[in-house]
Amino acid sequence: MTVSARPIHRVENLVPDTSQQIRNLSVDEARSRLLEGGAPSVSDIEGSFALVARDGERVLLARSLDRPMRYFLAKEVAGPLLVLADRIDAIKAFLESQGYADQFHPTYTRMVPAHHVMEIRLVGCPDPNPQYHRFFDPPRGTLSADLDVIGKRYVEALRTEVGLWLDFIPEQAPIGVLFSGGIDSGAVLVALHDTLLARGESAARVKAFTLAADGGGSDAAQAREFLTRTGLEFLGEEIEVHATDIDADAAVSIIEDYKPLDVECAAVNLALLGAIRDRYPDWHYLMDGDGGDENLKDYPIEANPELTIRSVVNNRMLYQEGWGVDAIKHSLTYSGGQSRGCVRGYAPATHFGFTAFSPNTAPRVIKVAEAIPFAEITSGSHDKLYELKGEVIARGIRQVFDRDFPIFPKQRFQHGAVSANVLAERLSETEEHYRDVFLALHQQA
Repeated sequence: MTVSARPIHRVENLVPDTSQQIRNLSVDEARSRLLEGGAPSVSDIEGSFALVARDGERVLLARSLDRPMRYFLAKEVAGPLLVLADRIDAIKAFLESQGYADQFHPTYTRMVPAHHVMEIRLVGCPDPNPQYHRFFDPPRGTLSADLDVIGKRYVEALRTEVGLWLDFIPEQAPIGVLFSGGIDSGAVLVALHDTLLARGESAARVKAFTLAADGGGSDAAQAREFLTRTGLEFLGEEIEVHATDIDADAAVSIIEDYKPLDVECAAVNLALLGAIRDRYPDWHYLMDGDGGDENLKDYPIEANPELTIRSVVNNRMLYQEGWGVDAIKHSLTYSGGQSRGCVRGYAPATHFGFTAFSPNTAPRVIKVAEAIPFAEITSGSHDKLYELKGEVIARGIRQVFDRDFPIFPKQRFQHGAVSANVLAERLSETEEHYRDVFLALHQQA
């Protein structure tokens, strides 16, 4: 009787170790924690990461919320081939180099969901579905409804994350803040500036970059007023671009997605980052406020027919993770919520050689947000929910940094950075159009 040989499992990790931004461990130590301790050990990893650890046919994957991690399972004669990367086109290029182009389709790629350890067993054909083990599960609604308490806790967590990040990057490295004058970027700028001064360091290394396309929308004036009212005028720098620099179809190819709001945001972000890179060719580090809307649930519920205020305030990390890995509507190709939308910031920054950081995406900050008793505070009122973020941040900034904090009406990045005419001319295509652009990128020649 002949015993068949076990299949050979090949794992190709295209995510370079140099891209990891782990603050408290080496990359090898983090991988060991993932492999040996699983989900409980991963929760102690500080910073930004996309990790792969392997023990024979067992492969464990985990990533933080702020960056994508994609994978593709191909078949070789000898056994399964697992390819991992931060981009779909990198997976495609590798498969082509191995002679497996005919196995590839972009919709066959998968995204590792944030905040989970994903376990894959490479056992041949057919391979079983992966298993998900949550490593970040903050308790919900444990804070009192006192907005002063909530604000102080939230901004203290924000300040802690900023300080830890400053410890990690080179001491004299310049830092650019992508700044609209809105609540999220304003809180990040104040936290960064005041934390530097509290450490006895100079804030002159900081610039607050505000985009204006062909004169811009309302962000430029809003940013100037914010800086004036907070005494931070010396940090401001407006970045002028032409409307023709905003290319939504090109943004599709960078973020490898087709959701209109993410495409529009990425298109504007690419124009801003390209102009910053031209002006400052040696700069590396950026900060932004991405994730603030998700944490404090500041999105218009009326714009999404799938949502009610009850679903928004009662579902764990809905805006960060979508409906969750066990839900019917969870996208295997893209994940959900900000776990999907992280590419709108990560991919443009990486494209231009920047490392971007938002303290709002850190578990320490999200943990405070999840502890807010949203249902009790809002009592089913949309208006109370939409007012909450400004109240929380303003009260927190006042207590932690002893500053008054200006609050302006909410608007999306792409809406504030460009005029209504530019928005209509450059950022008005449908999801179907962007989906066609995306699929065309991968058509066989």
